[in-house]
Amino acid sequence: MAILIDDPRWPAHGRLWAHLVSDRSTDELHVFAQANGIPRRGFDLDHYDVPEEAHARLIAAGAEHVDGHELVRRLIASGLRVTARERRERDLR
Repeated sequence: MAILIDDPRWPAHGRLWAHLVSDRSTDELHVFAQANGIPRRGFDLDHYDVPEEAHARLIAAGAEHVDGHELVRRLIASGLRVTARERRERDLR
């Protein structure tokens, strides 16, 4: 399994958030998230936004902790990365 998580450093809704990704498949990511109580509404095209309080639990469940640069590098290399342009185009539909 290649589930990755970065540091919770993104503020929103009064808390900090991390990103949870797979460098293999979104199916793998959804299975891991569901098994660990992360709601589907947290999925944002190529990653889940996960609250700071779930961070240690997800690492204990097998997510590999990496810094943000490594997470993005591996997501791009996997071909799963959704670019900002692709996000904007999707939002215009």
